[in-house]
Amino acid sequence: MANAKWIGGFLGLMSAGPLGALAGFVLGALFDAVAQDNGMAQSGTGYYANPSPSSDEGTRNGFLFSLLTLASYVIKADGKIMHSEMETMRQFLRQNFGETAVEQGNDIMLKLFERQRQMDAQQPGAYRRTIIDVCQQLSMVLNESQRLQLLSLLAMLAKADGHVATEEISVLREVSSNLGLSEANLNSMLGLGSTSLKDAYAVLEIPETATDDEVRAAYKRMVVKHHPDRVATLGEDIRLAAEKKLQQINQAKDLIYKARGL
Repeated sequence: MANAKWIGGFLGLMSAGPLGALAGFVLGALFDAVAQDNGMAQSGTGYYANPSPSSDEGTRNGFLFSLLTLASYVIKADGKIMHSEMETMRQFLRQNFGETAVEQGNDIMLKLFERQRQMDAQQPGAYRRTIIDVCQQLSMVLNESQRLQLLSLLAMLAKADGHVATEEISVLREVSSNLGLSEANLNSMLGLGSTSLKDAYAVLEIPETATDDEVRAAYKRMVVKHHPDRVATLGEDIRLAAEKKLQQINQAKDLIYKARGL
């Protein structure tokens, strides 16, 4: 790894607990050479170049590391890691976070897969239990909009190859629930980008029998809940991803309005 520009070693409030333990194994190993070369300080579970990292920096690093941690669980939902799945992950990182994220994200994912293998070899199911603990930790340190953005990126990754496997749906349900999010939240994120009227209602988290007033009210709620400003502290790339998500929410609303003549 040539540098630590995409994810730094400081995870703020997420440096403790199960996420911090994973970061200690993964980021510590990957950033060790960088830390020695650049005189970085070691702190707890990772390394950071800035002796006084900001709260926003720690939250952003924690969010991105959490994304890769949960993505490693989703990708291995069927018990194996396919080359095509890793290529999908690399393309996902490239399109949403830029070229720097591809190399670093790939290195971190490989370390996470190795950690999963080690943990499950020692005690079957250990990594799954850690993922559940990680999700519960995130439910306490990320606000609802940040958790929804995390879930939307995971759903986007699961859909990236044009098919969401049954195992992936099951894992996403487990992740969503332990993040403190609902089944409706997950179905909404999975429906984004679809041209199906049924999916459009799912995006707005309402039944097809909803009244026109209920449709309007649901759309307003979604705009507030998913507004890009609510995740702005996570960085410009995350904010842009949130803007794309809001555009897809608008497309779902337009599809419903057109069908109803509103």
